[in-house]
Amino acid sequence: MQASRQREFRITQTIKKEIAKIVDERIREAHVTKEDFSELKAIVRELAEAQKKSEERIGRLEKAVEELVEAQKKSEERIGRLEKAVEELAEAQKKSEERIGRLEKAVEELAEAQKRTEEEIRKLAIGLNNLRGEVGGLARSFGYAFENEAFRMLPKALKERYGIELSERLIRRELEGVEINILGFGKRNGVDVVVVGEAKTRLERMEVFDELEEKVKVVKEQYRDKEVVKVLVTHFATNRILQSAQQMGIIVIQSFEW
Repeated sequence: MQASRQREFRITQTIKKEIAKIVDERIREAHVTKEDFSELKAIVRELAEAQKKSEERIGRLEKAVEELVEAQKKSEERIGRLEKAVEELAEAQKKSEERIGRLEKAVEELAEAQKRTEEEIRKLAIGLNNLRGEVGGLARSFGYAFENEAFRMLPKALKERYGIELSERLIRRELEGVEINILGFGKRNGVDVVVVGEAKTRLERMEVFDELEEKVKVVKEQYRDKEVVKVLVTHFATNRILQSAQQMGIIVIQSFEW
């Protein structure tokens, strides 16, 4: 049987041809697969390169994300500080408004006080004006009283000390709009004279000579034919006034000399 089996599996020429055909077919299949594999390897290399680039891009993206996260963290910190600053500013604003409110109230109180003060000043000004009027009235009254006393005492003093004898009483008179405090007529050494005088409680300002000269000028225009005698009557005269009066030929009579 064994011999029978060997004869049964003998490779014939036909079988060889078939086997060769199959082998050639396999070889052709194997050759195509290698080419495809080469292409596959190239594709894999390209994919690997692309993967590498992708990983690099991913690395850069991860780094950028980390930087953004860090920037976000810093931004949140800055926002936190800003929020705190805003809260502090709001609190400061609140305090400022409270202070402004107090200041406005103080200003209102000051304005009211100023108003009261101005009213008091107005009243004082009125009182002062009234007082000035009263003082002025008293001064005029005192001045007239002093002039009246001079009217009584001057005739004797003029006669005894200066040889002037009045022919009529001294008077107060207005000439050409100018008030003459003391005006009188008489003789001195047989010559007709007109006495022109000013009565002042104190003689200490040089302007009094200008005032007297103004009155003398008016009197000379009215009484050209008479010699003018200038007289100043006072309670007190300074040495400067007395010396100047003597140089200008003006008689000064002080009340203690009566």
